Amino acid sequence: MRVAPSPALPQQTAAEQVRSVLARAISLSLTLDGETYDLLGAHTVGARGRITLHPPADTPLSDHLARSPHHGVDARIELTDIAPTALRDRVRARVTLTGRLAPATPGDLGSLRLDLARVVLRTGTGTQEVAPGAYTLAAPDPLALEEAALLTHLADAHADLVSDLVVLAGARLPHGVVRTLPLAIDRHAVSLRCEYGEGHCDLRLLFPGDARDAAEAGDMVRRLLTAPRCAHHHDHH
Repeated sequence: MRVAPSPALPQQTAAEQVRSVLARAISLSLTLDGETYDLLGAHTVGARGRITLHPPADTPLSDHLARSPHHGVDARIELTDIAPTALRDRVRARVTLTGRLAPATPGDLGSLRLDLARVVLRTGTGTQEVAPGAYTLAAPDPLALEEAALLTHLADAHADLVSDLVVLAGARLPHGVVRTLPLAIDRHAVSLRCEYGEGHCDLRLLFPGDARDAAEAGDMVRRLLTAPRCAHHHDHH
């Protein structure tokens, strides 16, 4: 059974989630005319989420692009968001962007812009289509770039703190948890994955206030343990 998050709890919009995935991503898959190319460190995300690819020269991809019309080619870009901690089922989200890929500068195939037509976000709670306008107006979560360091530090140096956080779920957390690791953190909350012999339960603990940077996020995690009331929800998988 999967329990949908309560809409009353502050959380990232789908557009913000997509922008956060892009902000963190160092690799992506590009599909052109049925051919897929894996690119590592070959893209940038500019103002309003504009994606620009910088394909390496002298590769099958550059040859493919050279054969394409200079006014552009239909393209699909896929990114996978993977939890930085060593938990089960590490894929947290998949993002698919489709549109028209064309030279950012006429005649220059070393820099290609994606004219966005469609954005799709897939997570453990379902699939959402994000309007291109909403995507361009959204911003990444302020913790997106620091999330991996925050989560690995919490897992490696503060296992006792993680255990204390799990206690906040009280009797609502089913018995039989064999391991708990940090799953995600954003300005609103920290999420933990509680693993059982089979399956897992994701626990989201809402901060007393929004965190604007890594220092405030660390403070918010500590404040969770002393807050008189702590809103949270958990999803079963």
